[in-house]
Amino acid sequence: MPDMLTLVRSPAPLSVAALPADVVLRAPEPDDAVAVGRLYFDAYEPGIAGADESEAIDDIRASFAGEYGALRLDWSWLALSGETVVGTVLIVDRAPWPDTPDCPFIIELFTARNCRRQGVGRALVAACIDAAGGEVALRVNQDNSAARRLYASFGFSEA
Repeated sequence: MPDMLTLVRSPAPLSVAALPADVVLRAPEPDDAVAVGRLYFDAYEPGIAGADESEAIDDIRASFAGEYGALRLDWSWLALSGETVVGTVLIVDRAPWPDTPDCPFIIELFTARNCRRQGVGRALVAACIDAAGGEVALRVNQDNSAARRLYASFGFSEA
């Protein structure tokens, strides 16, 4: 597994992030787990989100069930183009891992491959931070320079 960094963002004002014209945000619901799981599997390189699509769906169901902390549906968001989920950010009250900060924690952020670099991820993170209203933390693969740039632009720094 690649080396992971834990990043934290202290409360600070946000600028509004624009979405592509055909994309809207809404809060997720447990019934979204299959669509989100499919996107989760497709968004990552093979093996990252599970060995197959069903494993990825099970992992997202586990997120909705609280296995990675109490999922905040009021702070989490889906990006939709029409009826298709094209991005997701999931945040919990506190991560269950002992080496993470005691604050809201983004457990997942991913977008459809064909929606990258269009502002979808930025809008999801902005909406999540705005809803959480305070300090927020997350983990990122230290080799993922695009994600690290995105998080740095929001003021995240190493914990």
